[in-house]
Amino acid sequence: MGCDGGTIPKRHELVKGPKKVEKVDKNAELAAKWKYCALSQEKLKRPIVACELGRLYNKDSIIEYLLDKSAERPNSEAVTHIRGTRDIKELNLTDNPEWEGERRNTKGDRYEDIHCGMFICPVVGLEMNGKHRFCYLQTCGCVFSERALKEVKTEICHKCGDPFKTDDVVVLNGTKEEVDKLREKMEEKRAKAKTKKSKKSKAAETVSAPPESKDETSSTKAESSLENGNGASNDPDVAGPSSSKSSSSSSGASKRSIQKMQDKSEAFKSIFTSHSSAKRTKDQMSNWVTHTPYHF
Repeated sequence: MGCDGGTIPKRHELVKGPKKVEKVDKNAELAAKWKYCALSQEKLKRPIVACELGRLYNKDSIIEYLLDKSAERPNSEAVTHIRGTRDIKELNLTDNPEWEGERRNTKGDRYEDIHCGMFICPVVGLEMNGKHRFCYLQTCGCVFSERALKEVKTEICHKCGDPFKTDDVVVLNGTKEEVDKLREKMEEKRAKAKTKKSKKSKAAETVSAPPESKDETSSTKAESSLENGNGASNDPDVAGPSSSKSSSSSSGASKRSIQKMQDKSEAFKSIFTSHSSAKRTKDQMSNWVTHTPYHF
């Protein structure tokens, strides 16, 4: 059987089979991860920052997000773990000398290498284009290829010389498993920081709490002794010599003169009005004069 015009349709034109799974272009996927911001989808430009999960962002877009989190953005889910600027690290990148920028092919008559990266590893020289694994250090922000860190095993940064540990190495644009591990590590780190803050706050509260004065403690002790019936009566006349002795001793201790202290120097004693140099004789004392406004 034929259609209008004598054409004969084929089976695949009449029978619809299962849809083919659309495959993502690997080159486009790599370019989206390594050349564009994960939040604003704009091209990466200095200053470039990275989060604790290894994603790349433009610093300007992160600051705009932190200032106004209510605004609608295409990939706001990728930044929910960023609470402030302390959760990101500015990267210390090494420029690629072969990168000419976007101006080299303004006319469109030249071949443009998609795999050419803007940055390279300062140790091995590999391009940061997604074909090679790269890492950054949380201590200083320097970026290296994973091959360089494996070949040259040191605990000092190859670029700036700052010390680092293996826990400070974060893989950039890692796989889902690596991102899950980094997320668990981030949550554990934040939980430890919360416990430390709570301990510090409790210690500060205990230090800032004023200690009870001696008078209050003595009064509480006296009240407790009276309640327990240690032989002292409530009448002050019955208390007699013990109370008078305690009052006289306390008054004597409070009225202790600085001038009688032997361990103090004369210069220190002369500061106070009780010193002999501060006292005046009768000749130096003036008579008491009253002034009234009723004089003419």
